[in-house]
Amino acid sequence: MELEVDRVHSYVINGVTLQTGDIICTTNGDDAFLSGEIWKLVGKLLPGDVDHIAVYVGPNGRCVEAGPKKKVVTFNVQNNRWDSKAMGDERNFYDTFYGVSKPIDRKKYPANEEVKIRLDIANYCLAQAKAEKPYNMNFLDSENEETFYCSQLAYKAYQRHGINLNTGIGIPLLAGTERIIVPQEIWSGFPTIKAEPPGIVTRVLKYIYKLFGK
Repeated sequence: MELEVDRVHSYVINGVTLQTGDIICTTNGDDAFLSGEIWKLVGKLLPGDVDHIAVYVGPNGRCVEAGPKKKVVTFNVQNNRWDSKAMGDERNFYDTFYGVSKPIDRKKYPANEEVKIRLDIANYCLAQAKAEKPYNMNFLDSENEETFYCSQLAYKAYQRHGINLNTGIGIPLLAGTERIIVPQEIWSGFPTIKAEPPGIVTRVLKYIYKLFGK
């Protein structure tokens, strides 16, 4: 059972502070292992650097996403570090933390109204996870609420408060795709905080793991 959130939580992932309702942006793939490399190739099909999104809800590292589990699910980021291999059983997906999009920050809301918006966004997403809503394979159908793909879930949650995450970016050279909520537009169209790239020690350790890890 997915418990609702009743207050705004904060959590740090890879040095970036999130609040309940903020949108996590990731790039498909993880250089640390082969499965991550395969997901990186999948990400090349989408425009821009951002290929996937999830919604942070709290408490601690609890998030919600629609992804390769073929339904809306919750998962937990442990120890303030995005480790897609450690979260693999929860997600069936491997990606790299890119940063956080904060659409709510584009407008100055009264404090009490902002709290209500953040809680409603989080609880809307949790309700879809509780109902185990299936994955939406029809990316052109972004308005239905019976199935969801990753960025559509955030789009519908924010739409309830007059915040439109669809900036019309679509997929270049494909007519009619402006109806698709592309992950990149959630990054490029709103205030963001980009994660610092990993330091040399982290990169070396990941390379070693790639060579010798399972």
